[in-house]
Amino acid sequence: MKKDIHPSNYREVVFKDMSNEEIFITRSTVASRETITVDGVEYPLVKLEITSASHPFFTGKQKLVDTAGRVDKFMSRYGNRNKK
Repeated sequence: MKKDIHPSNYREVVFKDMSNEEIFITRSTVASRETITVDGVEYPLVKLEITSASHPFFTGKQKLVDTAGRVDKFMSRYGNRNKK
């Protein structure tokens, strides 16, 4: 391998799924301002909206997310374009 092309700041980081509060620890170079203590050790914290622990494809559970009636808003704007 070539020398000095890989990042040197790999460290253990906690990724937290905000939809179900599940956490996992892995090595990463991602920047983070927040920290969290897990088992007495302090780690940088990265918050995620969705992970494999909450994604419908991996969990097998369908989760309907319709914020502010997006489907209804789309249908009212563009739903009747083909009808004349």
